[in-house]
Amino acid sequence: MNLGPLIAALITVESNGNDTAIGDGGRAIGALQIHKAVVVDANRIAGTSYTHQQMTNRIAARKVCEIYLSRYAAGKTNEEAARIWNGGPTGHRKSATVSYWNKVKKHL
Repeated sequence: MNLGPLIAALITVESNGNDTAIGDGGRAIGALQIHKAVVVDANRIAGTSYTHQQMTNRIAARKVCEIYLSRYAAGKTNEEAARIWNGGPTGHRKSATVSYWNKVKKHL
């Protein structure tokens, strides 16, 4: 799966491209609105050492997103991958992530 177009769509939906966006009560940061647990998980998966504070850096944030989706959305469709990004590793099975996918697909 080429994650580039999907990640670009996620960035638009999550923050409209704002690298310094802060959401979810301060728990999600950066263009991809990344939570600390996602950074910890990506570091565990890839042996990297990203920090949550680095998620305001677009390059670092995209890499964390790629690591996360490469692990949890391998072999999945764009819809499943977007819903995993929104709802965690089993997000593609949660009805609550359908509306998120509907937003993302408008930007693909």
